[in-house]
Amino acid sequence: MLTLAIQKKGRLATGSLELLEHCGIHFEHNGQEKLKTEALNFPLEMLFLRDDDIPRYVEDGVADIGIVGENVALESAADILKVLPLGFGKCRMSIAVPKHLAYTGVQDLQDKRIATSYPRLLKKFLNRNKVSAQIHEISGSVEITPGINMADAIFDIVSTGSTLISNGLREVELVLHSEAAVYRNRRLNPGKLALLENLCFRIQAVNKAKDHKYILLNVPNEKLEQVCRILPGMKSPTIMPLGEPGWSSVHSVIKEDKFWEIIQQLKDAGAESLLVTDIEKMIL
Repeated sequence: MLTLAIQKKGRLATGSLELLEHCGIHFEHNGQEKLKTEALNFPLEMLFLRDDDIPRYVEDGVADIGIVGENVALESAADILKVLPLGFGKCRMSIAVPKHLAYTGVQDLQDKRIATSYPRLLKKFLNRNKVSAQIHEISGSVEITPGINMADAIFDIVSTGSTLISNGLREVELVLHSEAAVYRNRRLNPGKLALLENLCFRIQAVNKAKDHKYILLNVPNEKLEQVCRILPGMKSPTIMPLGEPGWSSVHSVIKEDKFWEIIQQLKDAGAESLLVTDIEKMIL
């Protein structure tokens, strides 16, 4: 059995549980009320922990794998291996200063007081830029510290930036992009590595599907070649004749980020009756 540590509460908890469900791994509802539960149809035990504790649990072998933000894993300095980025829980780690403060570059942080909950990451950034500053480690919200004259700047997670704005701050240095990822213990036995490979196979099939759409369209036969040149398909589109002479049905897969651009090109090329659906799983 594989032991997985996930966040008990917080921004990654829901995403982790939803991902497991989409992977066909089912568990008791309200399982987060417990500290530990087992999946009903996969050899997987889940531990519900504080996100800050997950890297150490994985390093020590209490958990075989964990889902945690890259920022948390790096801050912990735990000796664990990153296996697979998951595509959710995306954020950035940035330095912000009061909006009225003049700022021309990282050297302006010299001798400043910077409040953060991530002192190790901040120290690495400052050392890399040969800047000496006072790091004030704060547990909890750090955005308020410049307003009460406790710090001159902050280093923290930024998602939308609205919290910074509401506290009179502006982002001036992007230090790190982060997202949820699967990490593993370095000493997994072959049996557990095989289970992890199976789990990652499922995750990749689910996440690949999220990035693509399945498209069906009707095309006059004389326009088929032009339409097929537009469609990027995984290999080539599937073409089937319609009951109406001179027409064919074309099936393909397109990437989400190219969706509207390609749809317009297809319509301009003569495609009609376009149907677009989500893909549940995608295995290449």
